Amino acid sequence: MFGEKREELVKAAMEALGGMNRFISKGDKVLVKPNIGWDRTPEQAANTNPTVVRTLIDLCFASGAKSVLVVDYTCNEARRCYTRSGIAKAAEEAGAKVRHIDDNKFREMKIDGEVLKQWPVYSDFVEVDKLINVPIAKHHTLARLSLSMKNWLGAIGGSRNQLHQKLDESCVDLAAFFQPTLTVLDAVRILKANGPQGGNLKDVEKLDTVAAGVDQVTIDSFGATLFGYKGENLGSVRAATKREFGQADLSKVLVANV
Repeated sequence: MFGEKREELVKAAMEALGGMNRFISKGDKVLVKPNIGWDRTPEQAANTNPTVVRTLIDLCFASGAKSVLVVDYTCNEARRCYTRSGIAKAAEEAGAKVRHIDDNKFREMKIDGEVLKQWPVYSDFVEVDKLINVPIAKHHTLARLSLSMKNWLGAIGGSRNQLHQKLDESCVDLAAFFQPTLTVLDAVRILKANGPQGGNLKDVEKLDTVAAGVDQVTIDSFGATLFGYKGENLGSVRAATKREFGQADLSKVLVANV
């Protein structure tokens, strides 16, 4: 029952955008980028909901995708994160290829951002036809919130803790570099405190919400409202607005509640 509810949330969000076939074409190689960073269960809301991931994969294949790859650079041990999050099983059942990070596949690439000029990027992210960003909405001790732009740290290598000095600006640099075809924000459950790892179910709120769009800044501005903030309260949104990257106007966001 709950899985069906989440499937309908994703499908309704995509229908509001004109359907997945607006974004995915026959023969496309697609990479779906969830947050799989933590050794946590779906109920703990530290990772993207597995049903949201599976439904997006189903929709990609239904739209003619040749292949779908799911990968993330985890913070905790990868196999435990992939398994306990439920994402590996859900993605494989939908026919996607699930890969753990191979250190040999990082490539130094030009980011050409304001902070990041070049950085090691996981090559799979630039070798596909379409890129779908699927973050979970959650609290983050340094960034205030972890949403779509923050999710790109799972696509890069190097000393990621160095980015914490200018985290907001770095997130915008990465968002501008990757430029996903589609962003789908999972707010089925949100982690309202003690993020990004969480662990206490008392910190989780069930919202049964999914937001989808093509503008990461708009999505993050909407995500902020789920926590009682405005987009301008997030340093990453302010940094993006200053650069005229993305639109923080919430009239542009497309949300489906079922």
